[in-house]
Amino acid sequence: MTHHRGSARARASHAIRVAAATAIVLGSGAGFAAAQTVVKWMHVETVPANLKVWEEIAADYEAKHPDVDVQLQFLENEAFKAKLPTLLQSDAAPDFFYSWGGGVLRQQSKTGALMDLSGAMSADGGAWAKTYKPAALNGLTFDGKTYAVPYRMGTVAFFYNKQLFQKAGLKAEDIKTWNDLLQAVKTLKAAGITPIAGGGGEKWPLHFYWSYLVMRNGGQAVFDKAKNNEGDGFLDPTIIKAGEQLAELGKLDPFQAGYLGATWPQTLGVFGDGKAAILLGFENTEANQAKNSGDGKGIGAENIGRFPFPVVEGGVGKVTDTLGGLNGWAVTKKASPAAVDFLKFLTSPEQERRMAAAGMLIPAAAGAEDALKNPLMRQAADQLAASTWHQNFFDQDLGPSVGRVVNDVSVEILSGQMSPKEGAQMIQDARALE
Repeated sequence: MTHHRGSARARASHAIRVAAATAIVLGSGAGFAAAQTVVKWMHVETVPANLKVWEEIAADYEAKHPDVDVQLQFLENEAFKAKLPTLLQSDAAPDFFYSWGGGVLRQQSKTGALMDLSGAMSADGGAWAKTYKPAALNGLTFDGKTYAVPYRMGTVAFFYNKQLFQKAGLKAEDIKTWNDLLQAVKTLKAAGITPIAGGGGEKWPLHFYWSYLVMRNGGQAVFDKAKNNEGDGFLDPTIIKAGEQLAELGKLDPFQAGYLGATWPQTLGVFGDGKAAILLGFENTEANQAKNSGDGKGIGAENIGRFPFPVVEGGVGKVTDTLGGLNGWAVTKKASPAAVDFLKFLTSPEQERRMAAAGMLIPAAAGAEDALKNPLMRQAADQLAASTWHQNFFDQDLGPSVGRVVNDVSVEILSGQMSPKEGAQMIQDARALE
């Protein structure tokens, strides 16, 4: 496990070490040190440059609040998801932790482990709440109660290699419908180019295709009904049609050889090494393809273009309906007032601008996107600003058990191992079991 040390004070990164360190500080009877409030901040960030910005923000806060010690705790993504439920019920629980929102956050709120932030957000005429984009706040609110502080928004879109498109005689602006995309796949194949970098090893990267097709065919009304187990649920004809279109893409064999075993970093590497023309990925794809490429540089920014997931003929979904992340910081029940105050500082428009300028995120704070310097990130932010419906990732929104089935089914339909109807039935069954 990587341990990061902070700039203002030495920062322990593991919960046990933090608990031990806290006990020593509190037990030392060293006057000033004994009065310090430790704020435990649990995250999954691995990029050193991003951690440096966070540590600087923490140091700035500590300088104004000498009685507070902000300690960053790192847990690797999968370990984080595995250990968090136990951690939340223990004395070593962090004050706040990274959240993907959706059904997972809703479940955590039901266990009583989280703090309801609605009162604090709505105080003084909603002064704190108004510092965020409404879509960000709404996505972290269930039954009128807010359980996480908005941090970042993201959207999944297609990225493409301009040189490879030129070589195949393709123009991204001509890809307006799903059929246009299928045609582009055929054109690239005919030019001897692997059309799409696909990652089936972790499954979730391929659930973006099914999710977007469900959104484009059925629109928000159909998805909300399915999510709430109403009407035909996931057996709605538009959802089955989405599966049929996914199967149609799979039959064209659009991905690199061995895609079913490819991890997400490997998939980014395929795109970054110029071995596939298209990637359906996150807003920070440009930085991540470079990091995961063979030479560590990847495709130059000037050679990467971006276009939204196309509409579907006859579908009710709009091209301005976006799928993507909505991340926040969930606050635990026992968190100190200092932890909540620090969070307000961390996610303020001023600090979100600072993180946006560093290329770390698309801010959830209202108006902070003007600090984005990276053109591709700015395009994603503008797309989000114009979004007619921003939908959190299906595997997050539907909760862990249904989410897993969605990811499995997306891969099975795409690879021709399951029929669209069987897939829809499996998801419906999983939903009914909850």
